[in-house]
Amino acid sequence: MELVAVIERVERLAGLGAQAAASGPASKSDLQAGLVAARELDAWIEARRSAIVTQLTSVDSFPESTIAAASKTSIGKAATTTDRAHTLTATPTLAKALDDGAVTAGHIDAVTRAGKQLDAQQRTALFDRIESLVDIARAGTVDEFTKRVKLEAQRIEATDGMDRYHRQRRNTRLSTWTDDDGMWNLRGRFDPLTGTRIATRLDHTVETLFSETTPDHAPSDPIEKQRFLTAEALARLIDGATGTSKPGRAEFLVVIDAGTPTSAATDLDTDLDSGELSPSQVTWPIPVEIPTRVLAELMGAPDSDVAGVVVCNGVVLHAPGTIDQGRTNRIANRAQRRALRAMYPTCSIPGCTVGFDRCHIHHINWWRHGGRTDLVNLIPLCTKHHTKVHHDAWTITLGPNRELTLTLPDGHIMTTGPPTIRAA
Repeated sequence: MELVAVIERVERLAGLGAQAAASGPASKSDLQAGLVAARELDAWIEARRSAIVTQLTSVDSFPESTIAAASKTSIGKAATTTDRAHTLTATPTLAKALDDGAVTAGHIDAVTRAGKQLDAQQRTALFDRIESLVDIARAGTVDEFTKRVKLEAQRIEATDGMDRYHRQRRNTRLSTWTDDDGMWNLRGRFDPLTGTRIATRLDHTVETLFSETTPDHAPSDPIEKQRFLTAEALARLIDGATGTSKPGRAEFLVVIDAGTPTSAATDLDTDLDSGELSPSQVTWPIPVEIPTRVLAELMGAPDSDVAGVVVCNGVVLHAPGTIDQGRTNRIANRAQRRALRAMYPTCSIPGCTVGFDRCHIHHINWWRHGGRTDLVNLIPLCTKHHTKVHHDAWTITLGPNRELTLTLPDGHIMTTGPPTIRAA
């Protein structure tokens, strides 16, 4: 889009605002034209942003951090921006359509998502096909174009039924998050065989548990009631196969802040058993507020375990189990992961919001270089940043209180203070 066209659209939007202030809303057709002008400006701005990001990635070792700071957004959203820029570089005709305002960032993201499901050679083939589908993107909505892109990706992969099945197996995903209402959410995609097994087991469990009576707090609406019972059935199934040392028993991790003056004089095991810890001494490594009364009930419940971890200024003072393995085992054990979870709600890289459960445990002094699997030598890193450390010359050091120093290949240095679960 030429600059004069950009200015014309800005003036049209400004004119609509001035008209509304002076004489009331414009006609429906003028407002609709204004929405089109806004969409075209959004696309043009996104094209400019992607061009800047493309340049930034060639001079910045951690462009997502720079993007997040400049855009006042998260590292995750910044990563989406860099992915979009890579896709536009690989599809110049689509990039031109975005610059013209004919397609949106959503069209570009549809191609990016489809490409991530393919190997490198297949992704190149997809990008080549996309160049011939730009007219479809220009004419269609994001949803319509997404369906066509998915179809092209399937055609590239699915030479027979087994190829499609293997693709579905590779695309199996499960994600969890806690929403603004404090509810823990679960979303998954499974291949048909696994999905059928899960659905059959859930249906059988619902029928077995609730064929005659249902919980008093179940919704009355039939559809919502079935969803509620299915969720209950899933929880019961997991409780029956937790894989812990005490089958069927759930473990709750309690983090005690030893920086609170009274906590230094307490007997941890006694206080955990009695439930007499002060609320000011206790935090939970999940972004949900747990009432103190519920905590006390959990501590005394016969069907649950409570694992207490005492931390002070980034140092673990007490944790159950073996937290130092030396050179006997390369993999962090359950006790070490529990202790790390008490300090890190997310990936330890500054600004990264990937949850602890999705992180690898990284040796600061690498195992291959003689590093020990001891707690002081371990931190959680998400897959992306773990790869950066191992393959892109990122260097991490820890201070005596786990103050983290990240040195990038270009010499830029980022630091954090001692980790705290309250930062979650």
